[in-house]
Amino acid sequence: MLIILDRDGVINFESVDYIKSPQEWHPIPGSIEAIGRLSKAGFKIVIATNQSGIARGLYTVETLNKIHQKMLDLIKAAGGEIDRIYFCPHHPDDSCDCRKPAPGMLKNILSDYQITEKDCVFVGDSIRDLDAAKAIGCKFILVKTGNGLKSLQELEADDIPVADDLSHVAEMIIRK
Repeated sequence: MLIILDRDGVINFESVDYIKSPQEWHPIPGSIEAIGRLSKAGFKIVIATNQSGIARGLYTVETLNKIHQKMLDLIKAAGGEIDRIYFCPHHPDDSCDCRKPAPGMLKNILSDYQITEKDCVFVGDSIRDLDAAKAIGCKFILVKTGNGLKSLQELEADDIPVADDLSHVAEMIIRK
């Protein structure tokens, strides 16, 4: 099974001012170790993240790569691995197909890994993440970190699996 993770609010703390440098990127306690446990259990993990700060001129792709390198180094030190990072650099007004809740990024992941929606689970903290997962028909787990508690209040369906954080998600997935 492929595990798709949103980044901000799932792996690292969310910021209304955007994460604009490696120094501003801080992992949520337990998230790095959770990725390590999932990797050691044999799961392939990718990240799908909206990064409109690029289109807004707040940071460059080069800076985003440095932020991701910091994250990847911590994950590797915990025995984990991220197979690939997918990101949408567009502004919300650009009407692209890759910015969640649009399904383009997730469709690309399924295509690149030659899997069906039944062979993956998407972990996110927002209704936008849930809507993207629904659009392609894959399983979704909502975490309460980041925007998760707010999203939980907005949810109409009560059949969505909910986890306290990424560490709890790892326990749920590995136990199955």
